Amino acid sequence: MTDKKRIAVVIGSTRPTRICGGVAAWARDSLQEDSDLDYELIDLADIALPFLDEPLKAALEQYEHEHTLTWSKLVQSYHGFFFVFPQYNWGYPGVLKNALDYLYREWHNRPASLLTYGTRGGNKAAEQFITVLHGLKMRVLDTHVEAVITEQDVDDAWQLRDLEGTLRPNRALLRKIDEEMTEALTDSQ
Repeated sequence: MTDKKRIAVVIGSTRPTRICGGVAAWARDSLQEDSDLDYELIDLADIALPFLDEPLKAALEQYEHEHTLTWSKLVQSYHGFFFVFPQYNWGYPGVLKNALDYLYREWHNRPASLLTYGTRGGNKAAEQFITVLHGLKMRVLDTHVEAVITEQDVDDAWQLRDLEGTLRPNRALLRKIDEEMTEALTDSQ
């Protein structure tokens, strides 16, 4: 690849006491090791999209609000996406669904993978999320991460006691995701 392709690592939780930012930063750093791609964090808390308020469906691309136009431009600036989010009640966070639903064509043909986490790894959230990614016509990679984070892994403030120790078993999967992402982007040239 001649130009470094940009991959957004999306922090998919906005809960004030979230661990998602730390998990996403760890994943970004792990993905970035020896990669030809450039992984960058996007925090949905910073994007701060209101609950979907566009009057027309996203497929029409007739956006009326500046926050939608800004979000569209940001999403279009990335070549691929890696979503990081917790499993909430066997699903994924509403803020992440809201961010996806604002747009449609912007997501098309972009390679995507994910890291979800929960006491059992987040597989129920992953299943739902992957279905939505297919609906957005994204190219879902074969590999994703379901990280197990139990109550023993967090302290009294619900923060990870040992981020590296808890997530280290997933490092090999992240290397594989980087390889698949690189291949997907090479194939699309």
